[in-house]
Amino acid sequence: MISIDLSGHLAVVTGASGELGRPIARTLAKAGADVAVQYLHGRDRAESLAVELRGMGVRAAAFQADVTKLDSVLAMRDAIRETLGEPDICVNAAVIQYTPWTTVLEQPVADYQSQFESCVLHNVHMAKAFLPAMREKGWGRFIGINTECAMQTFAGQSAYAAGKRGMDGIFRVLAKEVGADGITVNQIAPGWMISDNWRKNPGDDSAYAAKVPLRRRGEDQDIANAVLFLASDLASFITGVYLPVCGGNEMPCI
Repeated sequence: MISIDLSGHLAVVTGASGELGRPIARTLAKAGADVAVQYLHGRDRAESLAVELRGMGVRAAAFQADVTKLDSVLAMRDAIRETLGEPDICVNAAVIQYTPWTTVLEQPVADYQSQFESCVLHNVHMAKAFLPAMREKGWGRFIGINTECAMQTFAGQSAYAAGKRGMDGIFRVLAKEVGADGITVNQIAPGWMISDNWRKNPGDDSAYAAKVPLRRRGEDQDIANAVLFLASDLASFITGVYLPVCGGNEMPCI
């Protein structure tokens, strides 16, 4: 029987108190990984999640940081190092939400700036903070949460798609730069996933689901499962990948 055991590894999950971050953190903990729970404003949610993870028998603690600021990320790194050790798994799930999504001509310039900061600089900062220790260890997993929108580029998606496409460039270059150090660098691209907020306040998603080849929306756990796989040794020869987890709604072509 094949199983995934991440015992002895420490993961830092940004946006861990968010809709996708929570199931990601829980799934890594269920596999035996210790977890550093990053949050920006949701301290109570983050602390509660850390308590829940410790109840699974792993070490976990919450750490505040603004991932768009390098000095804040470096301070978080130092706090994690002192409390839990050196992470060898990074899962970058934090993103700045904005509304409305509108045309390029109508979208506020500030929204493009926020997406650049949370999609591009966020990942650059995490790389600068945590990859050096992974290099010394000779093993690491650097995983980012992208989006199907990066491929769709539908009308109204410009700020989000621009930030995520910039993120894609960072990850592809980084995979080539640190591969020789035993570090894999991969992206997961969710579709419109069902998460806790939707479960509490469901709406009409039939039009979206009808366009998905599997004829349904995925669950947040589907993203967590993909993260777990990419964090494991089962994916030790996979790097530079943009992996859609969207029921076939987007299919990268050769």
